[in-house]
Amino acid sequence: MDRSTSNALFERATQTIPGGVNSPVRAFNGVGGSPVFFTRGEGPHLWDADGNRYIDYIGSWGPMIMGHGFAPVVEAVRQQAEQAIGFGAPTTLEIELAEEICRRVPSIEQVRMVNSGTEATMSAIRLARGHTGRDLILKCTGCYHGHSDSLLVKAGSGVLTLGIPNSPGVPEAIASNTLSIAFNDPQAARDAFASYGDQLACIILEPIAGNMGCILPEPGYLALLRELCDAHGVVLIFDEVMTGFRVSKGGAQALYGVTPDLTTLGKVIGAGLPVGAFGGRHDIMRSLAPVGPVYQAGTLSGNPLAMAAGLALLNALTNDAYTALNAQTERLVAGMQARAEAAGEPMQFAQVCGMFGLFFSAKPVRQFDDVAACDTERFKTFFHLMLDRGVYLAPSAFEAGFLSATHSDSIVDETLTAFADSLAALPPRG
Repeated sequence: MDRSTSNALFERATQTIPGGVNSPVRAFNGVGGSPVFFTRGEGPHLWDADGNRYIDYIGSWGPMIMGHGFAPVVEAVRQQAEQAIGFGAPTTLEIELAEEICRRVPSIEQVRMVNSGTEATMSAIRLARGHTGRDLILKCTGCYHGHSDSLLVKAGSGVLTLGIPNSPGVPEAIASNTLSIAFNDPQAARDAFASYGDQLACIILEPIAGNMGCILPEPGYLALLRELCDAHGVVLIFDEVMTGFRVSKGGAQALYGVTPDLTTLGKVIGAGLPVGAFGGRHDIMRSLAPVGPVYQAGTLSGNPLAMAAGLALLNALTNDAYTALNAQTERLVAGMQARAEAAGEPMQFAQVCGMFGLFFSAKPVRQFDDVAACDTERFKTFFHLMLDRGVYLAPSAFEAGFLSATHSDSIVDETLTAFADSLAALPPRG
């Protein structure tokens, strides 16, 4: 497949953009080679600058649930753009989207709009600290919450570790207020709360981990965290930037029946436009300025283009839409699993309503150490084999995949053919 135009664009981009990309995973450092530059999308497909067509399993990292170019979203943005692109002042659309979010997510009694998932998680943590008067925060290894200083911390291997900066530019004094434990490890959680529970402002985690592939919480794990937070007066924050409104009408918390104190959102609530939000209990949210002392602000927060797009998308996300999306994702994952077994390729899979993960591993994957032990070199080869067959997966062994409502039977069948052919083309195991 010729991608010479993309290659030339990447070389050009490196002259004015660090690494040639505006977000590191796009650089293909995790899989090798040069990134693909895209020009348009329609339904389940993307077209690159060379005119090649791909089946898209990234969906702008989650929000394209109804596929690219979804007509109601496009029309909503067009109509709003004709009125005004932005005001830096209140609009009715902000209220309408806030009301819709609160209707769909019972744990969210009030919500504040922001401009990105990183801003949402950063603000939620500040709010939790301000509300509790405590400084320490607890996170799970492998759960990504954006690039704010408090969250860029190198985690230990399944044991509680005090914060060590995982990026230059993050002062140790800031990182030292962040503790990290293994995801899906009940005893690690109990130990952390036993040692630091009266000092913790919050624990933040992805209820379904999507930034180390796709890893579902073990039965009872989220409920345990809820119990520990209640016992120690700690704020439980679910980062649903990725899962919010993708895995169910009420997010992952609705799927598992566990109610957080605060929830962070992004991606979907703007239908792919830059947007984020955080919300939760009245008593916590009232600590925010202008009614409370915890300061948070944003000139473009509640941008009417994003609000209009998000409303149009959420209105389309009915229970029937989620049922169909889940069924198609199950069909894809079951097909991949059957073909991997037929090829004698040891692989692990996970799936939850339009979101999936695949791992080159003979052992079950339930936390970051398991992901890190997977055969990432084999994934790199597999990624390029799939790309050359017109299937665009996340360019990293540590990211989830996403389907849209436009991934039809024929699209899934085409993907499964490419999957089987790519496995067959892998080099023999040493």
